[in-house]
Amino acid sequence: MSGLAQFPPPLTPLAGLDAAMRSRGHAVLAASDVAMLAGVSLQALQALSPSWADLPPDTYLKDGGQYRQRRHACYVVTGQQVQPVPPRPHWQPLEYNALHGGMRRWFAPVSQATAAASGWQALLCGLARVCARLHGDPPRWHVEAHQFRITTRGGIGRPTPEGAHRDGVDFVAVLLVARQAIKGGETRVFSADGPEGQRFTLEEPWSLLLLDDARVIHETTPIQPCIAGQEGHRDTLVLTFRAAGFLGDPV
Repeated sequence: MSGLAQFPPPLTPLAGLDAAMRSRGHAVLAASDVAMLAGVSLQALQALSPSWADLPPDTYLKDGGQYRQRRHACYVVTGQQVQPVPPRPHWQPLEYNALHGGMRRWFAPVSQATAAASGWQALLCGLARVCARLHGDPPRWHVEAHQFRITTRGGIGRPTPEGAHRDGVDFVAVLLVARQAIKGGETRVFSADGPEGQRFTLEEPWSLLLLDDARVIHETTPIQPCIAGQEGHRDTLVLTFRAAGFLGDPV
């Protein structure tokens, strides 16, 4: 159960995805279209959802919060080939993450069972194909995968404690996995060089927000429990795609 969304997302049909990305720099797809993009059944994506119940705490939060749990993995995607890379830290420069930038953060890896699942592999390849069409078809994509659970433990959870930001990559895919007993969690997308913006709440499991990271800034507002004293959570999968190597690699 989740709080009522005041602003439903502006859905783009799958056939209009490329045009929407080129004109606005972002688009939202319904879950059925995400499955079609990946070339798998929606059930194959839903089969991934239970793994969010086993995410360890994020111990790097500078605000002292205990509301974020996560796992992390990195891949090189070439065509239909998904190559895992050895565990490596997540790193962002301060210009993109004023709160946690400049830190080499080591997170628990995505489980082998999750990483081997057909829905996981298909999602990485399907989104890489979209990015290639929009970017000019680079030979490979460097992908970071983040499983997040934001809880209302302590009364409030912050999906983006760093505030409105870019990630320093080419494209960012935010997939809503679940909302449970919460209100808030509104997504806000702004033009990086102008006043235009949209606000909406992702509610459908496995719906997708795709962002051109050079053109838009994004954030998600804090979440609170629907019922005082009853803990809730918001689960997401965030996938970042970068053609020129992983952030933090030597140029």
